[in-house]
Amino acid sequence: MTVLRRQAGFTLLEILIALVVFSLVLLVLQQGFRTATMLFERQHGLLASQAELGAVDRLLRGLVTRADPGAGREGPLFVGQSHGLVLRGTLPIPLSGQPDIEADIRLSVDDRHRLLLIWLPYRHVIAPPAQERQQTLLTNVADLECTYFSNGHWNTTWEADRLPILVRIRIRFPDGDPRRWPDIVASPLLDPMPQ
Repeated sequence: MTVLRRQAGFTLLEILIALVVFSLVLLVLQQGFRTATMLFERQHGLLASQAELGAVDRLLRGLVTRADPGAGREGPLFVGQSHGLVLRGTLPIPLSGQPDIEADIRLSVDDRHRLLLIWLPYRHVIAPPAQERQQTLLTNVADLECTYFSNGHWNTTWEADRLPILVRIRIRFPDGDPRRWPDIVASPLLDPMPQ
């Protein structure tokens, strides 16, 4: 009897099937990697914008809470409109480079849709005028809405020799912008100086 021996190895058909299966696995892995990369980039962008909004939130809360109530002799040091506000207060060290620098500070949105913080160092004595400085806090801002709480209701403007009880700042972004942030509500903490 003759025994036919099959030689060890793969047939051409088996090799082709293995290559097709391997190609399909690589294709699925590539699509999964591409999807994961897109999701990572989107999440990274959202986290970066949230971090930026969080920093602006902390800055604005700090400015409002440290607003100077004045002593009534200089007129109102805190003036609020519906689309911005002006106050005298202590600048944060990252903006001034020094601790405890008093400045007249303005918050508004310009015609290029930038949320701007503009300040002028406050001088207690007559001296050469200091140069006004500005910092862009956010770009692509549709609007800024400020309201001021006192006497049991919210006001769209504020001009008095005292500070409001609460200040609410709402930053609006254009339609389609994924950034969202809750209203910033802060209370000035400084008591007016005795007269």
